[in-house]
Amino acid sequence: MSATDRNLTAAHAEVKAEIARTDTKTALLLAFVGAVLAGTWTVVRDMPLTVPVIVAGGLGLALLVAAAGLLLRSARPNLSGRHGFPLWATLTAEEIGTAVSSDLAADIAGLSRLAVAKFTCLRRAVDLTMTGGALLVLAALLAVGGVA
Repeated sequence: MSATDRNLTAAHAEVKAEIARTDTKTALLLAFVGAVLAGTWTVVRDMPLTVPVIVAGGLGLALLVAAAGLLLRSARPNLSGRHGFPLWATLTAEEIGTAVSSDLAADIAGLSRLAVAKFTCLRRAVDLTMTGGALLVLAALLAVGGVA
């Protein structure tokens, strides 16, 4: 195996590992956001709420729901791609061997684009989660402080 082939194989393994890392982070963050949403509902459903608490809390919850949407988008499988198993599903056994041996660089490029899209959704979801969480903390402080 030549140095170029080894480098391509290593790059291919690296990008697949990054996709797996993104999927793991997405699942953990989605569980966290779901727990925050459920916990917030449990805490506030029996509380008397003022307008400032409703506004801050409502905005925080809206941002958390938006974050959950981005996380679901990130986790959604891309079955229309022209690389990896979606491509292989359209090929014969002989064509798969040819495609894998000759198009590793193209597969790396396609999977890298997929990884960047997943990381972009994940990053935006983290930003929305932090902002939504800060608004929920503000709402809690307003509720405890009794600001009318």
